[in-house]
Amino acid sequence: MSTLRLGTRASALATTQSGLVADLVRERLGREVELVEISTEGDRSAAPLAQMGGTGVFVSALRDALLDGRVDFAVHSLKDLPTTPAEGIALAAVPLREDPRDAVVARDGLTLGELPVGSRLGTGSPRRVSQLAALGLGLELHGIRGNVDTRIRKVRNGEVDAVVLARAGLARLGRLDEVTEVLDPLQMLPAPGQGALAIECRSGDTDLVAALARLDDPATRAAVTAERAVLSTLEAGCSAPLGALAEVVEGEDGEELWLRAVALSEDGGLSVRMSTTGPVAEAAQIGTRLAGDMLAEGAADLMEAPPVRNQHA
Repeated sequence: MSTLRLGTRASALATTQSGLVADLVRERLGREVELVEISTEGDRSAAPLAQMGGTGVFVSALRDALLDGRVDFAVHSLKDLPTTPAEGIALAAVPLREDPRDAVVARDGLTLGELPVGSRLGTGSPRRVSQLAALGLGLELHGIRGNVDTRIRKVRNGEVDAVVLARAGLARLGRLDEVTEVLDPLQMLPAPGQGALAIECRSGDTDLVAALARLDDPATRAAVTAERAVLSTLEAGCSAPLGALAEVVEGEDGEELWLRAVALSEDGGLSVRMSTTGPVAEAAQIGTRLAGDMLAEGAADLMEAPPVRNQHA
């Protein structure tokens, strides 16, 4: 059998994540894999993601490489995927998810609550900005971009006192020892799909679609399907500070899906926060229904999310 070409972004985190998937393909499918690095718009620009259009800036170049035959399949951080299906592209598998929570890397081993009022915290995410502001800790929030190493270096050199990052990326890079606090979802709900990976290939490559489907984790797939249904329903042409987390849990009558979500104003002063449960097989409907309830409670009024700027929280 021919070697499969796996398209990946070139960052350390992306190649690490793609390497994990390549190992799964070798172990479970018995196919050899080579990584092909693809440069994306999100990697080439230093602009805030919200100014670049946010969703899709890390994805489109990899999809182009799939469609023109340069690679056979691609790996993305699932939270980067647009919710609208792409013509000719199949989401073949969503492997077992890493811990989806956010994590703090702060100077002197401090937690968020231990940082003095006025401390500088770096994040490029409107979702994190609004939820941090809602905590009312008196922190000064600074918009930053860059890879994991760049962001943590800003703490080490004193440019900021702390940064908030996805725990999953730090775990995959072997850098959990630098985490000073993992944030409870009650404090900060993660981005829809955070901690999960997406494996895409051409929908016409039916044999490869079927083979890659063996890497799918049903519980992870159900959870991210519900979260992305919330995102899709609430986005409606806008991008909002939005957190969502679904989990498959053991209920009285077997497994059920528990979903919670929050939409906030940029300053964190206003929010619509809701949760629901339902059958795992109805993941998409559960997410759509919860988002509809949130819209009915005024979530649409919170859906304008200007680019992150320096502010106090």
